[in-house]
Amino acid sequence: MYELIVFDWDGTLMDSEATIVHCLQMAARDLGVDEPDAQRARDVIGLGLHQAVASLFPEADEFQVDALAQQYRKHFLSEDREPSPLFPGARELLQELASRDYFLAVATGKSRRGLDMELKHTGLGELFHATRCADEAFSKPHPQIMLDVLEHLGMDNRQALVVGDTEYDMQMAANAGSDAIGVSFGVHAPERLREHGALTVVDELQQIVHWLEEGRQE
Repeated sequence: MYELIVFDWDGTLMDSEATIVHCLQMAARDLGVDEPDAQRARDVIGLGLHQAVASLFPEADEFQVDALAQQYRKHFLSEDREPSPLFPGARELLQELASRDYFLAVATGKSRRGLDMELKHTGLGELFHATRCADEAFSKPHPQIMLDVLEHLGMDNRQALVVGDTEYDMQMAANAGSDAIGVSFGVHAPERLREHGALTVVDELQQIVHWLEEGRQE
């Protein structure tokens, strides 16, 4: 039986896709490189920033990748930026899982500064027992972020369930030896999530509670 639910952040709990795409495009515009279309930019969401930028701009050298990442951070962390909203039911889901004594964690491709900013904006920080970011470990789909969360909480990989919206989340879970389920409203299509190991894909966050109640984790 699962005791720990590990959430991805962008595209899973927070509807930040448009903001991330916009910031990636603005970074390219700032530095005079070809601006990626929205679909290409969407596809790298979930990776750590440097890995995402390197994948999105394959012609860029290390210096250019660093410069693009810095410009992205400037736009994303701007105090003038309108905060992204949580997906419907996200807050209620986390509160309900907490009331059922699940341990909750975040494993995200965001930076620590970016995640802490969002946790402050949403007021959700107190609900999580552990959080781990891409600038603190190898980027997804490498399992280190997940393994660090498990070590911090003293849990076994089979006690944890990952919830995410990209194949990188599913692969991270598999590489850590944990189960995963997907959400259909994020970046990657449901069939792509299933191909990479999702046990199920939910259309609404509250369905996760029902899935857990049905004993599918057994």
